[in-house]
Amino acid sequence: MNILVASDKFKGSLTAVEACAAIEAGLRDASPNRFTIQTIPVADGGDGLSQTLTDAKGGLWKTCRVQDALGEPTGAGYGWLDNGRIAVIEMAEASGLAQLGSRKTDPWRASTYGTGELILNAIHQGAEEIILGIGGSATNDGGSGMAQALGFRFLDDEGNEIHDIPLRLSEAKTIEPPSDLRLPAILVACDVENPLLGPDGCTAVYGPQKGILEHDVAKHEARLEHLISLLGDPARQAATLPGSGAAGGLGFGGMIFLHGELVPGFTLVSDLLDLESHIARADLVITGEGKLDRQTDQGKAPAGVARLAKASEKPVYAFCGIREEGAGGQFEESIEIRDPDLSMEENMNHAARLLRDAAEKFAASI
Repeated sequence: MNILVASDKFKGSLTAVEACAAIEAGLRDASPNRFTIQTIPVADGGDGLSQTLTDAKGGLWKTCRVQDALGEPTGAGYGWLDNGRIAVIEMAEASGLAQLGSRKTDPWRASTYGTGELILNAIHQGAEEIILGIGGSATNDGGSGMAQALGFRFLDDEGNEIHDIPLRLSEAKTIEPPSDLRLPAILVACDVENPLLGPDGCTAVYGPQKGILEHDVAKHEARLEHLISLLGDPARQAATLPGSGAAGGLGFGGMIFLHGELVPGFTLVSDLLDLESHIARADLVITGEGKLDRQTDQGKAPAGVARLAKASEKPVYAFCGIREEGAGGQFEESIEIRDPDLSMEENMNHAARLLRDAAEKFAASI
């Protein structure tokens, strides 16, 4: 039996590579010679995209010093594929919530400046194409911080440059683009469909997890509305497009400041990995992620694997750390690996063993 293992990460516990390895080990524990197993770690547009693609494509990992979302220096990396032709950057490496650790978020100051620094580094290194994954952000700045890092100047009514962006974004009267910025082709990998503004926009939907208080929602909306007004009609149209509200409006910023094209993250990954062809050659497909919930079908990698498998009429199973009630209907079976006698922290610490054990039990049942 030919089995394809195409798992996403188990966030906080296992990378996609580690998850695939644990599943493969469990299958072999049950029957060393019965299965032919291929592993292809997968990702969507969120955090983990760059490392997953770099590992899968045999690329290099480049690191540099940038600013995190609160302006502190941090190390960040990105993937370098196809002998340097393609850079795979994810904003979470520089401007993500995870980078802040135990520090308190500050949505007024939180900036995508470090993401812009990563992009600029890749451009200076000679990248001909950039894939930018947007997800896991600590920001709500519409990409204005990224733009400033790339050389866009935010000027007050007297023509003086404002440096504290996005904190003082509302004071800007004009935005002056850089004269020497040469952008390569940029694909913005995005897996949500929120617009920039309104009840379904980035502030209303994702603001609370970034520290935006309910009584400040209207002020943050007004700040983003002011950014649109500075950029004109193309920006107003872009702000209404699905995905423009992704990552605190970095979807919008990617279109306006980078002239990037928004693409579904999983579709981009699966095309690069030729996943459809690998599924067609398999008899059975296994995927997984840390949590299966009702949002899994909204662009997450396991749901994408399931759609491709169903299209090829191949059975698809999913492992998960925890499954929300009512989730997982797109799979033949979704299998929780958690031990109910252990705490959440203990389950996460032992995720590799639990996943391997679950895969071994699954293998014995087929």
